[in-house]
Parts: sequence; C-alpha cells; structure tokens
Amino acid sequence: MIDAALLRTEQGIHTLQNSLQKRHSEPSLANDLEKLLNERNSLTRELEDLQALRNRRSKELGQLKAEGKEDEFNNAKEEMKTVSDQLAELKTRHEEVEQSFSTLLSNIPNILDERVPEGADESHNVVVKTIGELPEFSFAPKPHYELLENGAHIDPERGAKISGSRFIVYNEKLSKLERDLLALMLDIQIENGYRERSVPLLVRDEAMFGTGQYPKFAEEYYRMDRDGLNLIPTGEVPLTNLFADEIIPEEDLPLCLTTQSACFRREAGSAGKDTRGLVRVHQFMKVEIVRFTTPENSAEELEKLTEHAGQILRALQLPYRQILLCAGDTSFSSSMTYDLEIWMPGLNRWLEISSCSNFRDFQARRAKIRVKNKETGKNTYLHTLNGSAVAAGRLLAALTEYHQTPEGGIDFDAIDAKISKVRQLLGGKNN
Repeated sequence: MIDAALLRTEQGIHTLQNSLQKRHSEPSLANDLEKLLNERNSLTRELEDLQALRNRRSKELGQLKAEGKEDEFNNAKEEMKTVSDQLAELKTRHEEVEQSFSTLLSNIPNILDERVPEGADESHNVVVKTIGELPEFSFAPKPHYELLENGAHIDPERGAKISGSRFIVYNEKLSKLERDLLALMLDIQIENGYRERSVPLLVRDEAMFGTGQYPKFAEEYYRMDRDGLNLIPTGEVPLTNLFADEIIPEEDLPLCLTTQSACFRREAGSAGKDTRGLVRVHQFMKVEIVRFTTPENSAEELEKLTEHAGQILRALQLPYRQILLCAGDTSFSSSMTYDLEIWMPGLNRWLEISSCSNFRDFQARRAKIRVKNKETGKNTYLHTLNGSAVAAGRLLAALTEYHQTPEGGIDFDAIDAKISKVRQLLGGKNN
C-alpha cells in the first residue's frame, strides 16, 4: 500500500500521478484518492465537534435535572436527540467514505522507482546484461514437451484425468531430477545466508492482501470459500507474512529466508499460450528467497537478491539474461523488478525463469511489518524484496532442451553429472 501521507502535499500527489501515468493507469485516481481523504478528514472533524457538543449537552442535562428546571430540561433533551441523530448519520457517512478510501487505496499500485524505464509492455523491457553463450546444435533442437512426451517422462493425460488441464504427472526420471534440483537450489541459498523455512500452502485472505495479490487479482488464484483459505501462488506469500503485525529489531536486518513449495495459479487469460509442457501450468514447484531490510539499503539488496537468484543458472552453465522491466510490465506491488530469462533452444525464445522485485514499504504497510530503529527507538515500515530462485518446472524444461540427443532423447546422465559437480563445489552437502 502506498503511504497516504503522499496525498498531503502537491509534490506527493504529483509523484503518484506520474507513477500512475507511467504505468498506463489513470492519473486521476490520485485526485480521487485525495478527495476521499479530504472528505474523510472533514467528516472526522465534524464527528469530533458533534461528539464534544453531545458531551457538553449531556452534562447540562444532568444539571438541569438536578435543579428541577423541567422546561429547559425537555428542550435540551430534544436538542440532544437532534444531535444524536446527526451524529448517527455522520458516523454512517464517515464509515462509507472510510471504506471507499481504503478500497481505492488498496487498489493503487506501488510507486515506481525512478530507474524503471517507460513502456507499455514487455517489448519495452531493457536488457541489463547477458550471462553465458547461446548453445549451438548440429541438429534442429526439439522443444522440451516433445522430448518429455516422446520419452514418457511426463503424463499430462493422467494429470488431466485427475485434476484437469495443465496439471502434469512427472514420471520416475523427471520426478527424481526435480527433487535433486530443489535440494540443490535450497542448499545454494542457505550457503548465501538464507534461513530455510517450511511453510503452509494454505493462507488466509489477510496474507494474500499483505503481499498484494488481493483484492485486485483475486480471480487469478485458487480460494477455498468454505474455509476462507487460499492455495499459495508463490512462497513469497507465507514467507513475507511470517512477520505480519510484528516489529523486527534493526540489528536483525537484513533478514533473509528461503523455502521450497508447490505454487498454484489459475493462469487466467493465458488460453492457447504454452499449453503444452512445463512452462505454463496450474501447479509447480519453486524455491523462493525473501529479504527484509531497512529502507536505505533496499536498492543494494535487490542487486544481491538478483545475483543469488541467478546463481543456480550460472552453476548449471545455462545462459540467461537479466531484464529491467518497463513501467507497463512491472507488477502491481513492485517498485522495480528484474526478470531473469533463460534461452530455450527448443522453443527458440527467451523464457522468464525468475522475477526479483523490490517492493519498498508497499507490502510492509499492507502486512504491518515494521522495524525498530536502534538509535531513535521509533518504529517505521521496513522494505521487503523477493525473488524466484528458481521455478523448478522451467529449469527442468531448460535442462532437457540443453541435454537432448540427435535421436530425440534426453541425456539424464549428463544432467546428473552437472548437478554432482555443483554439489562438489558446495562442499558435498546433502539434504
């Protein structure tokens, strides 16, 4: 959530308007928000004045009653009833305006970092750097879904039978490979200083609100109406909300957490796009990294987090590029986002495999996560960051495309050897 204090100054309103316009959202939302805030404040003052008047009249009534001034008492009593009626109406109106203000505020996207480039969609994203060399094949490489289906390494038909389309069963080799990769990815991030957590896959609405999924994007996720719980779309949601409504001592920052979890997404509006294979599915495994930091350090922390997210790709010698998302492609909650895109030789295109974002204090305000300044003793909202490190299904897709044989098979032994080599560099650690 943005800081409502922005609306108190012309400069703050101008900043919000510029950010909305840059995002290709309606700049007038800033004015609507300001009007509601002014009306709320005006109603609050009226309420306080009426409540003060009612309190005075209440004392006067007691005095008139004690003095036996019946006519004056009755007149004052009628006036008191009028004040009470006005107060009831004013309270109702205040609640309506407060609700309208809160609803609009919760639907306003984060203020963009000034470094975020202009642009309406992904075609305006900026390549920051490319790591590694694109592979050359002596044959036309096949897409991963052909390799996996022809080798019976996945079973989309049985997945669809039990759960519907875009739910996939992994068979022996792919299932083991995913398990090995998840363990390796976790160990790499633990080596980087992240503390591992095992978190619930079902969260309350408040948790989805805290990280910005609700209310604006409610249709994109799976909700269990009977229990009021939601299947998590990413480990970011439970990891960030572990500290909802809490105050973290400054000396504990940066606080770095990681988890592996299943993730669930409806993928609404993506019909006909990547319907085969492991790229766009409703359930997938992912390792997530989250950092809590002081406001003055969050820009630097984003660079660290992005490097950590790309470490598994560098370790497995998979070429990728780092992209700075333009304004129109930056998510609702993010102030600035880097995507890591891996080159897919079989698909013949770049594919996002990680998204690393600095949310500044946007999520912290929604989830009420604060830091206690060790010098002043005051509590302020901290900054949150998160990144995928990485999406296991897309990593599997890339590895199978890179290690395919001319006959259309997959060299799993070569993949295993590469994982073993990375493990040796980590000191032979095993989960």
